[in-house]
Amino acid sequence: MRKWLSVASLAMLLPLTATPVAAAEPARHGAGTCSDRTLLFCEDFQDLPIGGAASLDWGVDTKHGALTVERGRDGHDGRAGQKVLRVHTEGNGRAFLRVDDFAPPGNGFYGRVRLRVKAFPVAPDWAHYTLIETTGAGPEIVRPLGGQYVPEVRGGVALWGVGADGGPTGDWTNWRENAPSRAGVWQCFEWRMDPADNRVTTWFDGVPRPELSASTREHGGNDVDFVLPRFDTVKLGWQLYQSNPSPAAYDVWLDDIALSTKRIGC
Repeated sequence: MRKWLSVASLAMLLPLTATPVAAAEPARHGAGTCSDRTLLFCEDFQDLPIGGAASLDWGVDTKHGALTVERGRDGHDGRAGQKVLRVHTEGNGRAFLRVDDFAPPGNGFYGRVRLRVKAFPVAPDWAHYTLIETTGAGPEIVRPLGGQYVPEVRGGVALWGVGADGGPTGDWTNWRENAPSRAGVWQCFEWRMDPADNRVTTWFDGVPRPELSASTREHGGNDVDFVLPRFDTVKLGWQLYQSNPSPAAYDVWLDDIALSTKRIGC
């Protein structure tokens, strides 16, 4: 059983025409990812000072939340000594790094981010969270990485799911029972936006996750076509939508953010 938070009223679909993005073989850039000038966007935080996060290359979107740059402390996963972005929110706040004026060729692109979430919500039931959100000209707000706390599975568990909001398909998170949200570990998340079939594709730690996907006719919303917007903004961070959650505060660490016309790899 799957639940959506609400149902949006039907709206006119924005017709889009675009060429497909490149094939899904990852490019191997190694540690110096941001030295690759073919990337559409890249941020590894190494050139930023410790403290409040700010850059001329991206913006900040916060409410009851903050972004700070700090040094990683987990030596076993390679983050120790490296600068990372800490995302902190209180209650149902939000805090995002925002990539504006984003115009991928043909409206298709790949993304990659390394992330670690301290804890996921355990209350209220159906608590809904977003880590990546993409928007643009068109009604759908597309969320390639988010999830919900689902009380009906295993006595209550937080599950990953692709989602959307604001468009004809409604407000939905297509969570999957075999995709629990993992807390306390670094993971490499990749996603692809392919306008050929309005398809969202995902990988965790280099492994394809076909169950965490969406396309024109296969998604978790109303029985209408799912159509990607003409992208102009990508946000990465954290937002929780329900009040009085447990835990009452949330911390997420991000590193090695990259957007590209080809798969970047982990």
